[in-house]
Amino acid sequence: MAERILVGVDGSENSRRALRWAIQQARSRKAVLRPVIVWQRTFDYGSERYWPVDEDIAEGARKRLTATLAEVVGPDPAVEIEPVVVEGDPGNALCAQSADADLLVVGSRGHGGFAGLLLGSVSTKCAHHSRCPVVIVPSDNGPTYRG
Repeated sequence: MAERILVGVDGSENSRRALRWAIQQARSRKAVLRPVIVWQRTFDYGSERYWPVDEDIAEGARKRLTATLAEVVGPDPAVEIEPVVVEGDPGNALCAQSADADLLVVGSRGHGGFAGLLLGSVSTKCAHHSRCPVVIVPSDNGPTYRG
């Protein structure tokens, strides 16, 4: 059975960098690449009941993943790709998906807030709770260490 490399994709530049890195690894290891996009329902917190605001979120996530793959991978990926679209908390979902993976790759930051953080909440959760080894691909504009 071929190795599986899981990569978190949210459409951000950092997730595209992680996807590029994961593609190179999948090619060199002859592994299956499983890009995963996670979507969450939006809720109206103005009432006691939580009503889904947008019914097309899953389809939007699927389109974002398809567009990101087309942009980064191109028409001839030279690697087997199994795209995954899943609902839930991104960190929890990636950790759950990691049970069937040999490697999990994530960017250091995605579309979340608090731009000053060095490591995003999803990558932090994955580093602590993944069921396989994790690679966190740093952004190209982050702080550098000069020792």
